[in-house]
Amino acid sequence: MRKIAISDIHGCAKTFKILLKEGVRLRQEDQLYLLGDYVDRGPDVKGVIDFIWELKEQNYQVHCLRGNHEAMMLEAIQGGNPLELWLANGGRATLESFGADYVEQIPRAYLDFAQSLDYVLEVDEYILVHAGLNFSSPNPLEPCEDMLWIRWWYDEIDYDWLQNRYIVHGHTPVPWQDIRQMHKKLDARRFIDIDNGCFAFFRPNLGQLCAFDLTHRQLYFQPNIEADT
Repeated sequence: MRKIAISDIHGCAKTFKILLKEGVRLRQEDQLYLLGDYVDRGPDVKGVIDFIWELKEQNYQVHCLRGNHEAMMLEAIQGGNPLELWLANGGRATLESFGADYVEQIPRAYLDFAQSLDYVLEVDEYILVHAGLNFSSPNPLEPCEDMLWIRWWYDEIDYDWLQNRYIVHGHTPVPWQDIRQMHKKLDARRFIDIDNGCFAFFRPNLGQLCAFDLTHRQLYFQPNIEADT
């Protein structure tokens, strides 16, 4: 039984499926942890969530966290943030995926899915979170918006608090070379960003969906295939 983490799928359903099928070779006894940002930017947001549901229906063990893009979508509906902010950050792709002109036309089940997502999970010696932890907080594991949005927090890590744990996150796209360096230095630095910006296949050194096998400390990379027929 393996424990696998993936982050920032961003509507890249074909790439997600092929990564699990041909790269990870996911089995029903494995535990799959998804670290948020299923929606926006990519072409098939609906397909990503449908596939997550399909895996669960087939008795695969799938655990889903919230990302900042789910938060932006929900806030656009609830009036917390201007709709234009969400649309400008990839929300139009989500509407198009559902054939919707307005956010209210997205089927309720998908919005309920986004609303149900947790902020953080502790799995053995790993802390799984979308963006990272705020070490200026009295309790960095207290669920909060920082877990969805924070960047550039590595210099603030309290290693006395962290002890023998590791932080696995996404949110900030980094070159695949940086991911491999973080993987190589994981025991010393105790964090790894597994977001290679799958949707951004047009940018150098980005454009792959990354999976991290927590059990065997193995990385998998799948290039974006959304444009393939």
